[in-house]
Amino acid sequence: MADSRPVSADAAPETEERIGLHNLRPTPGSRKARKRVGRGEGSGTGKTSGRGQKGWGSRSGAKRRARFEGGQNPIHMRMRKLRGPHMKKSMPFEPFRTHTQPVNLGDLEARFESGEAITLEAMHAKGLARRKGIPVKVLAKGELSKPLTVHAHGFSASARERIEAAGGTCQVIVEAEGGGLQK
Repeated sequence: MADSRPVSADAAPETEERIGLHNLRPTPGSRKARKRVGRGEGSGTGKTSGRGQKGWGSRSGAKRRARFEGGQNPIHMRMRKLRGPHMKKSMPFEPFRTHTQPVNLGDLEARFESGEAITLEAMHAKGLARRKGIPVKVLAKGELSKPLTVHAHGFSASARERIEAAGGTCQVIVEAEGGGLQK
């Protein structure tokens, strides 16, 4: 649409001032001056500086802590205490967890050649079983089509079946008394 206002020949075209560091300012209402307390009664926050008369909140250093619940019984006091020796206050939360690192058959299929002997060092070199000192357990996730000799601390029953069905063998690693590994 064309502008319908008459244009005079001597009128200069409207130009906006260029934006630069000299004319930047914040949006009106976005910045607020800080509250200056204790500057006389006329300021509205004189005498007690907005803290009220007496009590804990009027004292120096008084801040509401994050977990303060207004004087009611706090949550760490309301919750049950777990049984156990006096200083520990609890039993282990996971008494039945097995601490092993899993290796899946699909990963062995992808990373190793047919007939290869797979030791812990070989798994580590191929990016499997990276955590040192934690037993390795082979699980049956994925398919296996090549015969492999797998050395590990444990095998799931279905993983052992699939490895032996493919023509491979399972060698269980037993840890020695001194913490070293023994085959």
